[in-house]
Amino acid sequence: MTRLNLTLIAALLVAVPLSLLAGRVWIDPFHPALPNAPLIVLGLRLPRAVLAVTLGAGLGAAGAAMQGYLRNPLADPGLFGIAPAAALGAVLSFWLGLATQAWALPLFALVGAGGAMALLGLIAGRSDGGVALFTLAGMMIASLAGALMSLVISLAPNAFAQSEIVTWLMGALTDRGWAEVRLALPLTLAGIGLLRLTGPGLDALVLGEATARSLGLDPRRLQALLIGGVGLTVGAGVAVAGIIGFVGLVVPHLVRPLTDRRPSHLIVPAALAGGLLLLLADSLCRLVPLVTELRLGIALSLIGAPFFLWLLLRMRRRGVRDGGLG
Repeated sequence: MTRLNLTLIAALLVAVPLSLLAGRVWIDPFHPALPNAPLIVLGLRLPRAVLAVTLGAGLGAAGAAMQGYLRNPLADPGLFGIAPAAALGAVLSFWLGLATQAWALPLFALVGAGGAMALLGLIAGRSDGGVALFTLAGMMIASLAGALMSLVISLAPNAFAQSEIVTWLMGALTDRGWAEVRLALPLTLAGIGLLRLTGPGLDALVLGEATARSLGLDPRRLQALLIGGVGLTVGAGVAVAGIIGFVGLVVPHLVRPLTDRRPSHLIVPAALAGGLLLLLADSLCRLVPLVTELRLGIALSLIGAPFFLWLLLRMRRRGVRDGGLG
């Protein structure tokens, strides 16, 4: 595990400097002819790179923890309804005309994520329904948040507000700076810390819920750690960048074959790989020769949707093969 983590860290140490040079305006580190090259690198590209690594790490760790908890390789951080609820909060800031205030959009998004976390804990955290009830509660919250978000968009006061909302929901790191880094970095690190604490419980769940309980697992504590960790990582990401999907789904699958497949050993590599994936995807968005920059959320959907389809077909073939053997 240490070797894998060191390899991913080394890849990040190479990718971050390269991302600072790439863009519509290329910067030659040996011949910096542009007079404003330091401003471009330090003021625009460096905070964007730090933010990409931060958000990718949070989404990767959240996806790994969720897949371990639900024991489902198709689990994604959006399944718990925290991402849609955070997006609903941000959309409300647009609808109320407060999004022009620097504090309003992130605050509303974090309040939305916190509300979803509280509701999820209220529904599933005080019962013994286990993973099934937890999953259904998350799906209900996601569905409700999605419906309310559509309602708010349809009631937008004008076409310009609707356009702003839809554009923001696509997810991007364009025009993000150090203020967004200061907001997202501590929240994401705190969330990853909580997800790391779920490791022993996730390992015990591999043996089944009944066996895990007999080994001393406290389901409510595990759920609370998971809700807090996913809420902080996903909520921070939505607050500063909009909805960025598929990272939490794709990254654990890419990293899992390189580990011993224990859920506790997947969280840190998934965080590092998530940061690397989001950084590379954001750099690619800057290089695509379009009139306006390709939105990061769209780029990751173009990558993630075929991967999801491939994963479904692979699971289907495996199920047919296992059924035939049975």
